[in-house]
Amino acid sequence: STFSIDVDTASYSNVRRFIDEGRAPPADAVRVEELINYFDYGYDRPTSATQPFAITTAVTDSPWAPGRQIVHVALQGYELPEAERRPLNLTFLVDVSGSMGSPDKLALAQKSMNLIIDRLRPQDTAAVTFYAEGAGTRLAPTPGDQKLKLRCAVASLYASGGTAGATGMTNAYDQAQANFARDRVNRILMFTDGDFNVGVTDNLRLEDYVEAKRETGIYLSVYGFGRGNYQDARMQTIAQAGNGTAAYIDDLNEARRLFGPAFDRGAFPIADDVKIQVEFNPARVSEYRLIGYETRLLNEADFNNDRVDAGEVGSGASVTALYEITPVGGPSQMGERRYPENRNSLGVGGGDPDGEVGFVQVRFKLPGERDSQLMQRVLANAPNLSAARAQPPESTRWAIAVAAFGQRLRGDPWLGDGFDWDAVMEQAQGARGEDPYGERAEFVQMIRAAQGLPARAAP
Repeated sequence: STFSIDVDTASYSNVRRFIDEGRAPPADAVRVEELINYFDYGYDRPTSATQPFAITTAVTDSPWAPGRQIVHVALQGYELPEAERRPLNLTFLVDVSGSMGSPDKLALAQKSMNLIIDRLRPQDTAAVTFYAEGAGTRLAPTPGDQKLKLRCAVASLYASGGTAGATGMTNAYDQAQANFARDRVNRILMFTDGDFNVGVTDNLRLEDYVEAKRETGIYLSVYGFGRGNYQDARMQTIAQAGNGTAAYIDDLNEARRLFGPAFDRGAFPIADDVKIQVEFNPARVSEYRLIGYETRLLNEADFNNDRVDAGEVGSGASVTALYEITPVGGPSQMGERRYPENRNSLGVGGGDPDGEVGFVQVRFKLPGERDSQLMQRVLANAPNLSAARAQPPESTRWAIAVAAFGQRLRGDPWLGDGFDWDAVMEQAQGARGEDPYGERAEFVQMIRAAQGLPARAAP
């Protein structure tokens, strides 16, 4: 199993918005990995920037499929000390078309930008660019301590006209390039509802342009706003091509979460092109299913190919992935195969039952480097297998609850009718733990609200 890491969270807040409005979200808006990665799991932290990840693993019984197991694989990123954080070269790219005129769009985007401005240091710079029927620059790159000037530029933006998104992008890249330096973090932050209706609108062409610009060292992150015409798939496509993150901002609290203290950590990259590969032990595992990450899957050969792009990880960020596996001899998801060597049901497994389930490899490039490095970790059951299955770590139990919620929302066939909303609720309530910011309590309320949603009509 090979995939590119993903630390996007857009799906979580977009799903929350649908549920708050009393509507079931479309299945393709529910990206389970983005729901899981919305939360902080308190993983052990690495201590060196040159080995920027700590790997955490766990194996436990699946709560929704008797006879199967859940494998939890997580990376915790190194948190850069303040003295090691490079200067920021930021360019705000703001959609000011007519569709951005509502309070939950441009007005909320302006508040979000002001939160970023609050955190800028004297060595940082920010530029303010915009696009509607055409594109322009409200403020050229300006030092971060000139906050009043930056805020005035943001406040002067107003919504009107069409949406020449492609023209706006080229202008923003020009501004970013004008202040570009290899020792800076060069990033465009795009604020939009994604409604491109003038100029280049084909996803692939926009993606190709952003991907080509990524090679210059300028990355692009996308922050979505609003409802109705919000183009979720387009925003994710563009951010993925730009080696950036995609997030959706449904209210001011979400803006504070993204652009408060957490922004200081996520804005500074610790590794590029991060890929994970898990090789399962065929003596122990007959089948596996990666939960989510459908848009991040890679071919096995891509793992060792440094020319294949993958995700970027910022300072202090974590990445969580869950697999559902079938032990050898367990209940197979697949029909019987013709050739005996290909049959998953043969035998009862081999090797030490407390030994290796698989092997985890992480490949990454340190910022600015062209050649990747490799980290490896054996994936094994806990020494006391029965105890680990009965009570896995809190982080594992919470991730399973979020994964169950996402799969239930999507109507995934892997989650049987027996694991209903009450079971999802019980799983979450049993894993809430410490919750200083109330995020887990809010999630429990989302489960309650989701239980009463009307079924989504087929298009």
